[in-house]
Amino acid sequence: MPRIIGGSLGEHREQMRSRIFSAFTDLLETSGYDALTLADLASRVGVGRTAMYNYYSDKESLLLDYTADVTERYLGSLQRELAQVPNPVDQLRTYIRMQIEEFATQHVPVNMAAALSEEGRRDMRAHVMPLFGTLRGILEAGIAERYLLPGDIGLMLQLVSGTVSGRWTAELRGDDLDLAVEEATGFVLRGLGARIGKDGRPRRLPGPARQDAFEPA
Repeated sequence: MPRIIGGSLGEHREQMRSRIFSAFTDLLETSGYDALTLADLASRVGVGRTAMYNYYSDKESLLLDYTADVTERYLGSLQRELAQVPNPVDQLRTYIRMQIEEFATQHVPVNMAAALSEEGRRDMRAHVMPLFGTLRGILEAGIAERYLLPGDIGLMLQLVSGTVSGRWTAELRGDDLDLAVEEATGFVLRGLGARIGKDGRPRRLPGPARQDAFEPA
């Protein structure tokens, strides 16, 4: 019987899950997803291959669990940051910055979905839907409070998401990362019609918000 880590079986499984995730990210960086096997992972973690199947039936289920965990943790951090900046334009700035920083440092390649089954891709999309919901809420608040021009919310979501995600942000660090955040933020805010005063603070747009501001996505 394998040695129990922690004070209970639940703690043991959680600590083993953490060790598996750590080994998984190491192997992703050194070997890549295609070459990675559960046998390699078991060896890195220090357990038998059969024991690994107690946690994951294949590497796709591991990838999906790992991305779900990373996304959940990131979403929690994002929500805490957004709660500190009630203005929707400043929230959008925060969202852009955190998204670019996340893509710059994440271990899973942005094109990983291509290696998944159709069901796996659906699960992967489901993991990120709360992020789109958060962004939608920011954009709708910005329009309703006259900080952003009214428009098709679906297109606005695509504009912002396409700007802050993708390979171009991968592995950016230091000044390069800061510049990417600055340029992307300026591009998005200009594209959405935000007005920024000389003091850097958002300014409301003239006139009331249109009643038909929210177009279907």
